[in-house]
Amino acid sequence: MYLKKATLDDLDTIIDILSDGRNQLAESGVDQWQGDYPSRKQITADIMQGAAFLVNSDDNATVGAVAVVQSPDETYTTAHAEWLNQNDPYRVIHRVAIHSNHAGHGYATQLFEKVIDHITRRHPEIKSIRIDTHSDNLAMQHLIAKMNFKRVGEMVGVYHTDDICYVYEKLIH
Repeated sequence: MYLKKATLDDLDTIIDILSDGRNQLAESGVDQWQGDYPSRKQITADIMQGAAFLVNSDDNATVGAVAVVQSPDETYTTAHAEWLNQNDPYRVIHRVAIHSNHAGHGYATQLFEKVIDHITRRHPEIKSIRIDTHSDNLAMQHLIAKMNFKRVGEMVGVYHTDDICYVYEKLIH
């Protein structure tokens, strides 16, 4: 598996993957992404900032998408969190999805491994990685814990009015 930096030519592919992710969440009874987030405008901004990546299998099939956002990330402005890294630069993993056509092959775990490796190798100045997920998204919570992130707090109403999201961080280097 490898990550490929997305371009505007990849916008519709990413939108398709995230829409499929939205459907997977709805089918699982998770109220995450069930509105206008992530929007086409948000994904366009990710691409323009160099934060959007396609996730490709070894046979070059596009299996997922992810955004790796630089700090500071305004999403966490209102988080009630005890950050492990208070002052140093960090990256944030956002908008993670593996298309349902490629589910069950361990791609989500591989995606996290590749993102962590990418950040560690290419950005030695980065001291931690942050991520958040909806309180109902047990599958993502399990994956985040499996990748040795520590739950450091929560946020309320960042993506939608009453949503509760758990916030995690992993120290690196």
